[in-house]
Formats: sequence, structure tokens, C-alpha cells
Amino acid sequence: MQVTTNQSDAQAPRRYDVRVSTTLDAISPLDAALERVGDRWSLLLVEALLDGPRKFGELQATMTGVAPNILTDRIRRLERAGVLVGEPYTKRPLRLAYRLSAEGLELAGVLRLLAAWGGTGATRGAEAGEPLRHPVCGTPLEARWYCPTCARVADEHETNGLRYL
Repeated sequence: MQVTTNQSDAQAPRRYDVRVSTTLDAISPLDAALERVGDRWSLLLVEALLDGPRKFGELQATMTGVAPNILTDRIRRLERAGVLVGEPYTKRPLRLAYRLSAEGLELAGVLRLLAAWGGTGATRGAEAGEPLRHPVCGTPLEARWYCPTCARVADEHETNGLRYL
């Protein structure tokens, strides 16, 4: 018995054979951000560090449901991305406490906005969460783009079409 293949069939593209461009020019700022912290455990890890440095055991207790190997992986990934820093609190054996870096603290503001959006009725149905409120007067807070050079909040029409340079 002889088996032959038809070369034209072997080279024909299939529906699921999708080519994805991986050029650096195609990476958007959002893609870059998600590359650094785009999974659930990474964001929850940043949230756990908002109140200050924590040891591994404290992080694990705060982040219920995360396996130790996953937590270790996310800590290492965020350290490489410059989002958090591990600082020794004992040398023998080496034990680290983790804190947010300056970049991690910048991410904290974005994370708070994401959490506020996650608590809205549009995303949670009837179980709408309470909005972030100004502690002095109790008014719900709103995020706005601010220009430090002009010392003013940018109008909505000014922010349409903003692009990263």
C-alpha cells in the first residue's frame, strides 16, 4: 500500500490558521500595561500592597484562593516589571517583605479607578457598589485629566483623540 499526499492541500490555509503580528510597532500602551500586570492575581497582589509592605505569609492570607506557586510567580513577575520591590527582613534564612515601587504606586491610582468601575451598577447589575467619596464632604469622586503646566482640568472635548507620544 502506498500513501501519497497532495501538496496543494497541505499548503492550503485553514480557517483557524491566523497569523498574528508581533512587531514592536503594533504594541499599544494598553497592550504594554496588560503585558506587565494583566492578570487577576497580579492586580490583587498590587491591591494587597496598597496599605504598605507585607511578608509572603501575610500576602497569602490576604489573597485567599491563590496557590503559593502562583503567588511566587506573580511576585517575581511584578519585581521584574518594576512594580514591586522585595526587601530582606531576615538574612538567615533570607526572608523578604514586599512593597510597591514608585511605578507600583502610580498603578495604585489606576487600580482604584478600575475597582470603582467594577463596583458600578452597569457591571454588577442590581448589586451596585458604593462609589468612592470625598472624605470631607461625602460627594462621589470623579476622575479627570489634569494638565500641570496649565494648572487646570482638561475639558472633555480636549481629551477626545488623545494619543500617547
